[in-house]
Amino acid sequence: MKDIDRETERETEHELQAPPVVFPGQAGPESAYRTAFDLLARRAPREALEVIEPALAEEPDNTGLRTLRAWAFLMRAQLQRAEAELTRLVEENPADDWMRHALGRCLERQSRYAEALPHLRLAATMSGEPEHEVAVLRVERRLAETGETSYDKLV
Repeated sequence: MKDIDRETERETEHELQAPPVVFPGQAGPESAYRTAFDLLARRAPREALEVIEPALAEEPDNTGLRTLRAWAFLMRAQLQRAEAELTRLVEENPADDWMRHALGRCLERQSRYAEALPHLRLAATMSGEPEHEVAVLRVERRLAETGETSYDKLV
């Protein structure tokens, strides 16, 4: 048993961790935002979170970084964490259609269609984006298919 403990200890000592991506001459939350956004655009949410978390420790109320963190949570399917972050963001800024749509999608992915629908409808109305309108139709259909409501009541 002691041999296993020593082996595990040696492995831990030699683990390599990638340093956070910081470009020369750039520091602070604004640099973290640009770097994390780029990582998320490349579908690298774990790496983005490694950049976002230290920046949020410095500036915990930074809405931009918190939005990127919610996006990273959604990409990693950490839906409860995404929901908690998005709920707070929507409460602070109810006029943001992206946050509202993201919260609706998060709830939809948890099969909480009735809770998702108001957020998705409002986001679709606010933005007029076809993608948002399609999300509303998809959730309305799921509600009708699951028997939670009828098509007639959705209109």
